[in-house]
Amino acid sequence: MAGRLQGKRVFVSAAGQGIGRAAAILMAQEGADVLATDRDVAKLRGLEGIETQGLDVLDDAALRDAITRGGPFDAMFNCAGFVHQNTALTCTDDEWDFAFALNARSMWKAMQAALPAMIERGRGSIINMSSAASSIKGAPNRFVYGASKAAVVGMTRAAAADVVKQGIRVNCLAPGTVETPSWEERVAANAEEAGGMEQARAAFVARQAMGRLARPEEIASLIVYLASDESAFMTGQAVVIDGGWTL
Repeated sequence: MAGRLQGKRVFVSAAGQGIGRAAAILMAQEGADVLATDRDVAKLRGLEGIETQGLDVLDDAALRDAITRGGPFDAMFNCAGFVHQNTALTCTDDEWDFAFALNARSMWKAMQAALPAMIERGRGSIINMSSAASSIKGAPNRFVYGASKAAVVGMTRAAAADVVKQGIRVNCLAPGTVETPSWEERVAANAEEAGGMEQARAAFVARQAMGRLARPEEIASLIVYLASDESAFMTGQAVVIDGGWTL
């Protein structure tokens, strides 16, 4: 079914690659007027027919300006994040601060900027990126990542409760492992310990019940659903899409 987002203005962060890019493309294909942003402007090349803008979501003023000037938005997909590999013993203060600034605080600031216009218009859908490796499932060597992504689940539900009577919906995604450039970086980081790149890749695949990783386009389909009126009775949810990892 085409045109599921026809007439909707949508904001996407981290749209240069991976899930963010796939979401921006599919949303545009479904009729949305998309503002795709990324800190690395070069990665936004090739997004034909999509408005693009360089944006560091850690810059509060720039984020607020991009959203207030670029809106009002009918839907927002907060995708920016980073995966640290650490434990409670090895996590540093800098890793903790950066993870919470990017993975959680930037989403709060984005919602804070977008919500006034959504409330004024009485409609809107906000979609935050969490992870199955959060409050839903513990994962080894993902201490601060899991903590920060659990925070996304909590603030998503709290925000949803605050604005449900104003016609705004707030949900988050909890994907399992997705085949993205970010995942390739984690494979490379684990390669030496695993005995090589192929062994590192195989280890990630082995933990997936379906025996494969997700494709970014599969996650993007869920994002379109949450942004569309098809999910009009759905709010405050952490939607798991993990190929059976949390079974």
